Amino acid sequence: MKLASTPTSPGARILAVGEHRPTRIVTNAEICEQIDSTDEWIRERSGIITRRIAAPDESVVDMATSAASKALAASGVPATDIDLVLLATCTHPYQTPGGSSEVQDRLGAANAGAMDINAACAGFAYALSLANDAIRAGSARNVVVIGSEKMSDFIDPRDRGMAFLFGDGAGAAVVSASPTTGIGPVVWGSDGSHIMTITQEPTYTQVQHALATGESLPPVALKMAGQTVFRWAVTKMLPVARRALELAGVAPSELGAFIPHQANMRIVESLVKSLKLPDTVAIARDMETQGNTSSASIPLALSTLLARGEVESGQPALLIGFGAGLTYAAQVIEVP
Repeated sequence: MKLASTPTSPGARILAVGEHRPTRIVTNAEICEQIDSTDEWIRERSGIITRRIAAPDESVVDMATSAASKALAASGVPATDIDLVLLATCTHPYQTPGGSSEVQDRLGAANAGAMDINAACAGFAYALSLANDAIRAGSARNVVVIGSEKMSDFIDPRDRGMAFLFGDGAGAAVVSASPTTGIGPVVWGSDGSHIMTITQEPTYTQVQHALATGESLPPVALKMAGQTVFRWAVTKMLPVARRALELAGVAPSELGAFIPHQANMRIVESLVKSLKLPDTVAIARDMETQGNTSSASIPLALSTLLARGEVESGQPALLIGFGAGLTYAAQVIEVP
């Protein structure tokens, strides 16, 4: 027997984006109340001036639903026409069930599948590629892609190397079938030899053992070898970015925007310089007021550029995410 095949789409594109930024703004001065640092040092090392921090009762799912609802409203696609909900996150507090199913239910996307993706700061770029592939293969016509993080739940406010870097928030995109290509080929990979460079400590199994034995452990928090990550990002991500441009058939000078993961201003500026991007290319610098929001940083930064009018619909934009794993992914998109 021969299995029936599903019709495929020649392409996919982002129709609209949505964002959720918590209302609480935390300054460097407030961060420095618990660490030995200064506003000047933080700005020099990271480019971060303020960050958004979610309320205690504001969850990854709450923020994801808010951002996705706005993207859906802007796209004009009914929730019942959504075939798949992809939630990129590394801070959903449950190992299972995933947050994507709750988001799918809250959105009213009754006909959609749902899946969480944990590729840390590269999560949105990974999820966007999976949405593109699902649509082009015929498994879906409309996909909601979300990056949502509550980093403040996993950061030790007394950790001098970490406390000032991170913020909370969510960004989302509606991706739909298109007669032309609006999402270029992905360049992705992982360097597992650096798996311990960014880690969660202690592990959940260590916490369970401590509860059973009465052992004292510090709270669960992220740890990072910052200098190692910096050197890796500025050297290893350049060829990844160039390859994504090459596969999309776009020259650096043709870009409307460069939207890298908002990890650190020095990393961003290093990549801009190495790629020889002209002044005509809008550069995302959302970390100045948002901090590092891991998988949410790319869609939030795209939303900011659109809101400010710094990039126009139809222009090509280069996205690149990189983080724990160490994982990375890059692709060129057509701005919605």
